[in-house]
Amino acid sequence: MFKKPLGQLKTSAPIRASDRRKLKQRVVSAFSALPEDGDLLVPDGILTAKFLTYAKEPGTVYLDPTNGNPLWFTIGKGSDDLIPSVYTLWKLNNSNLLPSILTPAAVIPILVGGADLMIPGVITHTPAKLAQNQLVAIHHLSSTKNADGNLTRVVSPPLAVGRMAVSSEDLKVKSEADEKGKAVLVLHTWKDHLWEMGQKGDVPPDVPLALGAASQAASEEGSGEDGSEGQDGVNQGEGGDEDQEDQGEHGPATEDADLTPKIAYTPQEITDLLTKSLIHTIATQLSSLTHASFPIPASQLYATYILPSRPAYPTSILLPSVVSSQSADAVDVEDIHIDPSEITIKASTHKSLTTFLKAAEKLSLLALKATKQKSGGGDVLVTGVNAQHADVVAYASGKRFVTIAEIEAKKAKRTAREEKEEEERERSAREVDVRQVWKPHLRSVAIFEDMGVSVSDVYTLTDIRTLLSNYFTSKQLINKRDPAYINLNPPLLACLSSKTTSEPKKGGKGGKTATADQGVVAENQPPLEFMKRDEMMKKVVEQMQSWYEVKVEGRDPVTSKGEIKPIQVEVRYKQGGRRGTTAITGFEPFLVIDADDMAEDLRKICAGSSSGQFELPNFITFELRLTAVCHGFLRPAVLKMMNYANLACVHMSFALPLGALPGCSCWTPG
Repeated sequence: MFKKPLGQLKTSAPIRASDRRKLKQRVVSAFSALPEDGDLLVPDGILTAKFLTYAKEPGTVYLDPTNGNPLWFTIGKGSDDLIPSVYTLWKLNNSNLLPSILTPAAVIPILVGGADLMIPGVITHTPAKLAQNQLVAIHHLSSTKNADGNLTRVVSPPLAVGRMAVSSEDLKVKSEADEKGKAVLVLHTWKDHLWEMGQKGDVPPDVPLALGAASQAASEEGSGEDGSEGQDGVNQGEGGDEDQEDQGEHGPATEDADLTPKIAYTPQEITDLLTKSLIHTIATQLSSLTHASFPIPASQLYATYILPSRPAYPTSILLPSVVSSQSADAVDVEDIHIDPSEITIKASTHKSLTTFLKAAEKLSLLALKATKQKSGGGDVLVTGVNAQHADVVAYASGKRFVTIAEIEAKKAKRTAREEKEEEERERSAREVDVRQVWKPHLRSVAIFEDMGVSVSDVYTLTDIRTLLSNYFTSKQLINKRDPAYINLNPPLLACLSSKTTSEPKKGGKGGKTATADQGVVAENQPPLEFMKRDEMMKKVVEQMQSWYEVKVEGRDPVTSKGEIKPIQVEVRYKQGGRRGTTAITGFEPFLVIDADDMAEDLRKICAGSSSGQFELPNFITFELRLTAVCHGFLRPAVLKMMNYANLACVHMSFALPLGALPGCSCWTPG
């Protein structure tokens, strides 16, 4: 869980006194701790911080205010399932805060490397019954030689915390059947990155088994129920201690040498992996190079071809010899991971690149040529490679391993894709959606009331077309002879017909009113009975009131009457002067631009003075408008800034004097 550093670790902050009391009650209740131990497990002033694991799982860690040791942590969004750290378990070393699992000492460093505990690695456990997903503490069981020469079994303090992958009943059945599988899913271990957040003190001393975390009943269960696995684990511990007899007369039971064997490759194994990397690059890259590409300097071959061709998962190619057969059964080898950056020339048996290449030349993998310099010394040149070598041919025809270069290439693509997605998200957050809408008005209100929809809402052209189509169908107004025509009912006639012509029409030529005969002629015209569908929709829209709607992410949409006007960008000259100013007005409806912010941005871009101010456009309406005023001809800068705000040029209108922007190919007169 914490084999890699914690990501996005937030600054720690103390929790409130009421939250601390609730946390202490949860700890005492969930872990059956003594009430007097509550202040020790949840000290006053305990800190909390948020983090992400390497698998992007959110979590919370609770820290000791005195030394910064992580005491408790949770994993998962909104999870309240508290998990103690080894620091917390060490505070109450002789208590049973968690059930105990005993395993051989050789298994602990493999668990520290990120592996889960397998079924053959369980010597015994206490209590006898454990449920699946139950939290447990993992100890190692070993033996130490006393002054009288007798062996005493000792149990380490808790060195790992995990959850049972199976119940104790299933564990017993699988152990007796010699089945493999995971016994404990390890969440946190000594020396992982969560542990390194603390003060990294010494591990508490081992204690004899009779006084340790495992009771005598558990010891009997280990020798009886778990059978051979328990005995094998104990014997390995004895053997390890016998090998250290010469270290001291009293046999240091708490020596870190018993606990810190690191899983790493031997120099010979490093050499073998480098040779495999050379074979890979010969089979995939060097064999396809032309003769003109050679010779290649040794340093260039190493840096450009061999190092990127190292296996990204070396343990899948070669298992370290430090993982013995017993410990290999106790852990899942797929969980063992060694950093491929450790595979270098200095860590190999050759220690130098020249020696390594000469050894490869003896294997007939490549050909070398030494060069001499006047000052002494010289570099080795690779003059060719043997693509027909048996190892190269066998590798090329078989399954190839994944290299560091391939992983880095995938990571670079993923990073580029994530950056592009982030840019799209930011752009969509600034997206300005300007729509023209219509609202039922005057004679068109009757139709929308007959449809049964709201007459106070605004509708897009698509909405109006859909509503009318449904209305025609529900009222059976589609002409049976020609579906392109719609029969007119009274609401449609009231909306589409002109004003009553029988009334005298005022304001005629010469101030005269229309005569009654003219009204009679209009009344004698036959009434409309049907109309083409498209023409009818157009006329209905003409009878509605025009509005516009502006939507921006994170803000309430703004709906206003009329048609939205474009942003005006105008260059103005002072009277009698040649210097001009760029004035930008009409940007308030678009919601994403502030006058002062715009002026400040333009000032930074163009290194000129600017301001945001109110101006009176005329003395008739006395309408106040915000204006951003900048000195100079700033059309390119304005275009760039508007593009960042996702305002296209269709929302802008330029009024610039001809020749004001020489050399600007995108300029057109406003």
